[in-house]
Amino acid sequence: MPSLNTQILLGTLAGILFGLMLAALGQESSTTQNSLYAAGLVGTLFIDLLRMVLIPLVFTSIVVGVANLRSHQQMNRVWLGTLGFFALTMMLAIVLGLTAANLLRPGEGLQIALFQDAMQDFNAVQMPLPDFFAHFLHSLFQNPVSALAQGNVLAVVVFALLLGIALVVGGERYKNILVLLQEFLELILMLVGWIMRLAPFGIMALLLQLVATQDTELLTIMLKFVLIVSGATLLHGLVVLPLILYLTTGMTPLKFWRGARDALITAFATSSSAATLPVTLRCAEQHLHVRRDVAGFVIPLGATMNMDGTALYEAIAALFIANLVGIELSFTQQFIVFLTAMLAAIGAPGIPSAGMVTMVLVLQAVGLPAEAIAILLPIDRILDTFRTMINVEGDMVGSLVVQKWIDKP
Repeated sequence: MPSLNTQILLGTLAGILFGLMLAALGQESSTTQNSLYAAGLVGTLFIDLLRMVLIPLVFTSIVVGVANLRSHQQMNRVWLGTLGFFALTMMLAIVLGLTAANLLRPGEGLQIALFQDAMQDFNAVQMPLPDFFAHFLHSLFQNPVSALAQGNVLAVVVFALLLGIALVVGGERYKNILVLLQEFLELILMLVGWIMRLAPFGIMALLLQLVATQDTELLTIMLKFVLIVSGATLLHGLVVLPLILYLTTGMTPLKFWRGARDALITAFATSSSAATLPVTLRCAEQHLHVRRDVAGFVIPLGATMNMDGTALYEAIAALFIANLVGIELSFTQQFIVFLTAMLAAIGAPGIPSAGMVTMVLVLQAVGLPAEAIAILLPIDRILDTFRTMINVEGDMVGSLVVQKWIDKP
């Protein structure tokens, strides 16, 4: 029987192939409608199973990961290494996005009238920068029971970090609680293993839906923008992140991609770094040999804070909309885009099209019409696949870099 990696790869190819066949038949075909309905059921089941284990996995992995960093000095090194890596790679991603947008200038030559219908039907939620920042801080500290029940990943991460630190400070006094959480984490990882057996079918169904329902006419009109975003995103994922990994750990890109393949394919299919988290942790620990305490701390935190692909996309999209409406952004305004894209990416939830949720903040910061993000909605799903894949890649690279950093004498 083929390995799980091979099954996932075959499922990916089958999903794309069947999606193209259904697209050729047309949306009105009964075969297409029935196939999309069945694919919707299978894809939704796979996503729901991943979400089922998401919150307990995030909570236990972070608590156990932090608590296992017994030495205060080592914990400080993990903190500094993780946050430093996240900040560095997001800044590099935004600079890459702004550079690509300034050189290639997407949006010039397009007629805004093409998108009037989309902009009229869309109502953007207005949220000034101070309100966004206050809302972001408020979302960090919530009732942990409520956060666990509602699936508020960011609040769960913060509570788990604090609880893990408390277990470190308490030492041997609370070792029974730590043992209990470690055993619970092992049970959750066993469930993840069972769910992954369905991954080939779930990924096939999700990709079939994506390919069969994509609006190709709008994609053709905005082809230049799509190519710039996907090209810059892939450049960050294929050159920048692997180069950082090689320079810090000596691991070759080929070895990394071979070990990370399952997580990257799942991220591409689901467009959700949060839903992909169980697979990401599994790849990091079993294939890339990241220690559980490091992976359990860096990767769940990265799934909520480290959004290289989202930050890069928001920077390019802001300049695209500025070109589209005939506004030339100054250096100062582009620096504001840089800062707000980074803040918005950190605050973006790890769900499909999360970048669209925070895109309004970036546009408003430099006086661009927030309603213009309706232009991006029809093609956002396909672009979201690439940026989520890079987000997840950044988390895994970060875990390897941080492990190398803390192992230095």
